[in-house]
Amino acid sequence: MFLKVIISGVLLVASVSSAQSAKSDNDKFASVQKEFAALAKKHGVKIDDVGMHATVGEGDNLRVLLDVNGKALMIPASISKVATASAVLGAFPPGHKFKTQLLADANIVNGVLKGPLYLKGGGDPSFVSENLWFLVNAFMRNKITKIEGDIIVDDSLFDNVRYDLSRQKERVDRAYDAPVGAMSFNWNSVNIFVRPTTPGSAAEVFVDPENDYIKLNNRAKTGGGNENKLLVDRQETQKIDGDVITVGGSIGKGLKEAVVFKNITQPDLWAGYNLKSFLAQRGIQLTGKIKNGVSPEKAEVLAESESKPIEQMVADMNKFSNNYVAEMLTKNLGTVKKAKGATLAEGVAIISEHMQSLGVPSEQYRLNSPSGLSRDNKMSAFAMWKVLQHLRNDFKVQPEFLTSLPIAGVDGTLKKRMKNTPGERWVRAKTGFLTGVVSLAGYAGLEDGRVITFSFIYNGSTDETKIRAFFDNLLIYLVK
Repeated sequence: MFLKVIISGVLLVASVSSAQSAKSDNDKFASVQKEFAALAKKHGVKIDDVGMHATVGEGDNLRVLLDVNGKALMIPASISKVATASAVLGAFPPGHKFKTQLLADANIVNGVLKGPLYLKGGGDPSFVSENLWFLVNAFMRNKITKIEGDIIVDDSLFDNVRYDLSRQKERVDRAYDAPVGAMSFNWNSVNIFVRPTTPGSAAEVFVDPENDYIKLNNRAKTGGGNENKLLVDRQETQKIDGDVITVGGSIGKGLKEAVVFKNITQPDLWAGYNLKSFLAQRGIQLTGKIKNGVSPEKAEVLAESESKPIEQMVADMNKFSNNYVAEMLTKNLGTVKKAKGATLAEGVAIISEHMQSLGVPSEQYRLNSPSGLSRDNKMSAFAMWKVLQHLRNDFKVQPEFLTSLPIAGVDGTLKKRMKNTPGERWVRAKTGFLTGVVSLAGYAGLEDGRVITFSFIYNGSTDETKIRAFFDNLLIYLVK
């Protein structure tokens, strides 16, 4: 039989097979409802401002714990990345890797490449200095010591639109607003390290990685004390290839070092200039310039670097809610149907198709941004639960997705949440935040082996710290 209880507008459904288990479940679930109502009141949460859906168990033993406005459309924020991750893991099997290549179609004579060297991007969001060193070291085995030609960067796998249109309209130079490109390097960001010298003298400034793309303007001084009063700005200019970074202000002599992260504006040229720098460090001379273009089909692969496996890139996206990785992976989804020039919109369309294939009601979601930055994204708690339940039940992707989620009290965006509570290590979930939006979606384990699948979304004006505490305390209660 079915037992249905409504408390404070919250629907509770329990499927039971006997009168005894019905009474037991009724007692347990009623206590959950009582705790929910008490926590909502304590944290000043209006019931109309939340969408929540949570179940426990699986198969015939699946039971709904909470359904609070579960089918209402709400702004999900960064838990949108759960849908992105699901589509990505569905399109690219675990272990899939993207390739970055060095190619040439000219002759090699006495260690001299008589023509351009092509750097071809394969859409790898994890291509960093270690990968570029590997690529250059592999290139060295061709015994080329001089390139009589240009470095031509081929990032034609994606279109040249660098930013998701749903991002903020005004660009900022912080690393989290980095542009995307099929040939990207070091998260398309640069590290600026500043060290004090003697009071009144110029501070020391280091660019990492060092390259000709960044034009450094050092105006920073060394001051007394331990204060960091540095001002670091990145200026975009159309007059040169590259970006100008101005470091001003002061750093106290008592500080060891300060670091600032800034994004760059031209991913293709940024990667090309770093390749030039890495080649030079291995004694390989370049006579030409850094340009963008397309590598010829007949070009021979001289060196190749593979990315980390797809599941590790999904973890990069989910653990720290990385928007850059979300957009890069979504454009890679677009390449499933289009060999070159893949767009973000094409990738988002594939995410929507994936949602439909899972049986998510079409009226309960609308996705424009794969990272969740857009307030135009809409999703019900039930729709998100459907995606989570699919990821939990599909063994082909379940281990990889579960590993990608932040762990309460341990790492990622949950590192400081539920720490030293019964929820620590028992909750794995994706977080979300925008102004007036707080969300949390994932799984909570129980000691008896059962797992709670939950999706919590809040849209309202209550302080976000209170909403996080409300979500966390409810999960702690469920785990206990």
